[in-house]
Amino acid sequence: MIRSENGYFGEFGGRYVPEILLPALTELENMFNELRDDPTFWQEYVSLCQEFSGRPTPLTPLRRLSQELGGAQIWLKREDLNHSGAHKVNNALGQGLLVKRMGKKRIIAETGAGQHGLATAIVAARMGLQATIYMGADDIERQYSNVFWMRQLGAEVVGVETGARTLKEALDEALRDWAATVETTHYVLGTACGPAPFPELVTYFQSVISQEMREQALKQIGRLPDEVVACVGGGSNALGAFSAFLDDKEVALVGVEAGGISFEKGEHSIRMLPDTAEPGIAQGYKTLFLQDEDGQLGDTHSIAAGLDYVGVSPILAHLSQTGRVIPESATDKEVTDAFSLLMKTEGIIPALESSHALAGGFKRAKSMRLINISSSTSAVVVIRIFLILLEPFLSRSGRSF
Repeated sequence: MIRSENGYFGEFGGRYVPEILLPALTELENMFNELRDDPTFWQEYVSLCQEFSGRPTPLTPLRRLSQELGGAQIWLKREDLNHSGAHKVNNALGQGLLVKRMGKKRIIAETGAGQHGLATAIVAARMGLQATIYMGADDIERQYSNVFWMRQLGAEVVGVETGARTLKEALDEALRDWAATVETTHYVLGTACGPAPFPELVTYFQSVISQEMREQALKQIGRLPDEVVACVGGGSNALGAFSAFLDDKEVALVGVEAGGISFEKGEHSIRMLPDTAEPGIAQGYKTLFLQDEDGQLGDTHSIAAGLDYVGVSPILAHLSQTGRVIPESATDKEVTDAFSLLMKTEGIIPALESSHALAGGFKRAKSMRLINISSSTSAVVVIRIFLILLEPFLSRSGRSF
């Protein structure tokens, strides 16, 4: 299990927040430290995931695709089969348990692709909490199907119009809200970023992915994979996929970032490769951030809204600098090609976020024997088709998109 040193992972991490937030972070940290080594709490969490979200998710062999690529055996960890269609619900359910223990009644969250916002809205409905979700205005346009479901679940969705109108701005607005309402509100941060203890806490709940993967690989394949490949936005999916393998040095851990259109500034979201990002402090923590010439947070681009973020988890920044995680990137074109190939060979509809992991894994497949790819989300096209069919009914009932 990943452990920080006073909130730091090497030089990255920490807690750089207004003084008003320190009591809430200290309360959260104390509760997390008390519960993280309690096997009864972990079992309560796992049981909730099983009863409500459908865990464990399967490890699926991609036999036709493996034959098509002519190299490695490729297996897919099917996080898309979670309730809500993504890995995000793992963390939201875990933090929901913490919220109930703290006695707070309102939760807020930021979201890019909308999957974390959807998961937070689901948990709020399940646990009787009030939810407000911040989302960049551009991301709302790109991912409106998820916005629709958040609102149907009773959550307030706030579009952020400032800056680039994406995940970075949504996170800023969520932090402002929390600073103003900290006594009654818990911030369900969606990825392994932000001030301590969030990077460690989110990784803890998402580690259920790799714990299952490890057990399933040994049972279904008879050995551990040569590589585990995951997409990297903030880092929750990647750290969920990597954490149980960190001590298995024979297992390579590959994090695939959004290569976008090109390596030009503002046309990608690559933070871990050399000469792309610099250490900096923003949004409550220190990590590798894309920055302009004046040291301000830079612009980003990705075809996938969930990877369109200016920073990266301080845990991944540390693991990439120490060599334990191998950073890679995939361009928008490589991603759409991988998206299409998986659908045509295996009948699985991936999200564009997890298609980055597919693209990275496919490039490496010819030289490897066994690759395990963690899938984050799926079925976006199916959801959008369903919404079109549902619109006439909603219009008659006085509700709308």
